[in-house]
Amino acid sequence: MKKHRMALIGYGGMAGWHHTNIKEKIPQIEVVGALDVREEANQKARDNGLRVYTSLQELLDDSTVDLVGIITPNDFHRQLAIDCLKAGKHVVCEKPVTLNADELVDIMKVAKKTGKLFSIHQNRRWDRDFLIVKKAIEDGIIGVPYFVESRVQGSRGAMHGWRGHKQNGGGMLLDWGVHLIDQVMQLFPEKVVSVNAHLFQLYGSEVDDNIKLMLRFESGVSVMLEMATNCFIPHPRWHVSGTGGTLQIDDWSCKGKIVKLRPDGELTWADDIVYTEAGPTRTMAPRPKHTTEELPLPEVKADWTEYYMNIVDVLDSGAELIVKPEEALRVMRVIDALFKSQEVGHGLKVDI
Repeated sequence: MKKHRMALIGYGGMAGWHHTNIKEKIPQIEVVGALDVREEANQKARDNGLRVYTSLQELLDDSTVDLVGIITPNDFHRQLAIDCLKAGKHVVCEKPVTLNADELVDIMKVAKKTGKLFSIHQNRRWDRDFLIVKKAIEDGIIGVPYFVESRVQGSRGAMHGWRGHKQNGGGMLLDWGVHLIDQVMQLFPEKVVSVNAHLFQLYGSEVDDNIKLMLRFESGVSVMLEMATNCFIPHPRWHVSGTGGTLQIDDWSCKGKIVKLRPDGELTWADDIVYTEAGPTRTMAPRPKHTTEELPLPEVKADWTEYYMNIVDVLDSGAELIVKPEEALRVMRVIDALFKSQEVGHGLKVDI
């Protein structure tokens, strides 16, 4: 069995996840070395049996390494990726791939010129909750979706470490926002025609830590994304409205349900007003139970390591890359537009 030898640039918490999961689940890749500016990280790498490089050039000169993972603060991604590609290495980069779309274009030009693989670790394409929503939409279980709400909400406060600094590319939009935007752009592979961002700075003056984003797609479907660090009564993780029903996923454990119209569930209007807790109304009166049915959420298989399985298949057999730089470029252009929306204080028409 052919083995790809991999080095990691940056050996913090996320790098430990990459190392452990590759070691346990991807026998075709062997992580052999690490480079970090922090001695405590280097010692951890040594303790885990890795060669510790003393400089980037030493890593680039190691001809036994053909694959590099870039797992550093975001502002280092562009130059490190370019240097590794020019040295003949394949590159996997953590998200967000760069600070903006122009930086990614620079990397893509070098990747094309060198012919080396370049991909972005958008691991949350393999989240179980996302795959449930994706399957439900593809199977048409709730008809045609027209409004999607996707939220990640916590209550632990500020962005921590380098993620709290603008220079490093910190903030919630570039941290969790890039994941949720990538997910909905996978659900709806069509043009984004408008964006609107409400970015809040509750805990500091440098970066956004609580955000609400609105995207409208060319077909008319609207998406609301929310990421919060100051939410003490969370909304559902997903709430999807379709022409034939509603899907809800309550939390990360994927508890939830689908309620859809029965084929014979046509509702007729009565002349009499209905008296409800909302007052006298017909529009907001409870729907008769016999007109709907409740279904369990679809079963899906979810495994983050499928990302690396695909990387191996691309390198060994020319398989199609799942997470393509061109897809990341569209996501980064949406993020650029969202930052612009926040700057000007209103929504923007776009063509992305």
